[in-house]
Amino acid sequence: MQHTRIKDLLNASTFGQEVTVKAWVKTFRNNQFLALNDGSCLGNLQAVIDFTHTEEALLKRLNTGAAVLVRGPLVESLGKGQRVEVKVSHLEILGDSDPEKFPLQPKKHSLEFLREIAHLRFRTNTFNAIFKVRHTLAFAIHQFFNDRGFVYLHSPIITGSDAEGAGEMFRVTTLDLNNPPRLEDGSINYKEDFFARSTNLTVSGQLEGELAAMALGNIYTFGPTFRAENSNTTRHLAEFWMVEPEMAFYELKDNMDLAEDMLKYLIRYALEHCPDEIDFLKNRLLEEEKLKPQAERSELDLVSKLNFCLENNFERLTYTEAIEILRQSKPNQKKQFKYLIEGWGTDLQSEHERYLVEKHFKKPVILTDYPAEIKSFYMRQNEPDAQGRKTVGAMDILFPGIGEMVGGSQREERLDRLVGRMEELGIPAEEMDWFLDTRRFGTAPHSGFGLGFERLVLFVTGMTNIRDVIPFPRTPKNAEF
Repeated sequence: MQHTRIKDLLNASTFGQEVTVKAWVKTFRNNQFLALNDGSCLGNLQAVIDFTHTEEALLKRLNTGAAVLVRGPLVESLGKGQRVEVKVSHLEILGDSDPEKFPLQPKKHSLEFLREIAHLRFRTNTFNAIFKVRHTLAFAIHQFFNDRGFVYLHSPIITGSDAEGAGEMFRVTTLDLNNPPRLEDGSINYKEDFFARSTNLTVSGQLEGELAAMALGNIYTFGPTFRAENSNTTRHLAEFWMVEPEMAFYELKDNMDLAEDMLKYLIRYALEHCPDEIDFLKNRLLEEEKLKPQAERSELDLVSKLNFCLENNFERLTYTEAIEILRQSKPNQKKQFKYLIEGWGTDLQSEHERYLVEKHFKKPVILTDYPAEIKSFYMRQNEPDAQGRKTVGAMDILFPGIGEMVGGSQREERLDRLVGRMEELGIPAEEMDWFLDTRRFGTAPHSGFGLGFERLVLFVTGMTNIRDVIPFPRTPKNAEF
């Protein structure tokens, strides 16, 4: 039977017509007023039951979480809090919900508790809002790149390479772990494995993206990536989604321009297409902030923070300039930073990045030209500075409250420089021969960056734990559902 979604009914301008609604019960008051939600929006539809002509046994089954079908005329509501309501002429229970066992009752639940029942947390207003925003941002990413002529590339999930040189990867194998085949030296004989070599889940689609960009011009990947880091923080996941564009004939400035344009486009798109959800999350965050000491509260509410990124041109400066600012800052001189800035070469932490954005410049920041030692092998090597220090054409975009949002670089297109850097880091050139072919045949300047999608969703929703912006978080010791 056809039914009308609640979002459309709440926006209706004509009344009197009979409608059919299929939804879940949020609350049932006074044996008369049903609050229904079908997931189409945050708002509930009130359905009014004539309890004098409804079986008592049926009324007793109208518990929170039950799925129902109601039919009746849509009328203007006389009560406060809603504009329209349905006068129920027909009621069916499609699925019962035992109030003694259903864990989501009409009260405030902690996010920690909801993480334990992640299969049910979609039914709360908070997660309804979060995952609507997540969907909208994902759609906007495809829209942004499609409108600019980029090709969407599906890079492999299973790969034999480690793009980051991190060494923290999930292995993929069909070998018998209790009795794996071994070579004479005792090492595992991967020739007998499914792919006849050692393979792992991808940490990045970048290297494959570069291959495509050197033929198609501009491409982007958007898919799951995996890191086997034993990191139990509010900012890390073992499985997360990455957006990784790669552009031929782009130098570092072009790369920065594209990344800034993309972030502003995505934030603006979310504000325009999810106003109710973002307003709900803003108010949720304000309530949460009231429980914190004054000194720990955010200066900006969620909408102001998002507009903060839209209204300011991102400040651009080199790592060397940033280090000097940080070294002379009050938090560093008063030893208030957890990680003190001693001098050039220090790998910046989130507290340093946030200081630059929130305190010093009061706008998003793009840092460039990092020390080569703390960056990946594929980044373009700059000429040494006056002190002989080696840097690479890297760029990181830093946001308020979150630190690094985007990391990217101009790629090293010169074969001899790239091979030399790989030798320095002990990366076997023969295993990467396919990658080096892009530098042997028609090499050209090219650039790209990576955006951790969950980081973006975290920022736009105002949530503080990355486990709350992905449906089923994968973290150390946790792969539920």
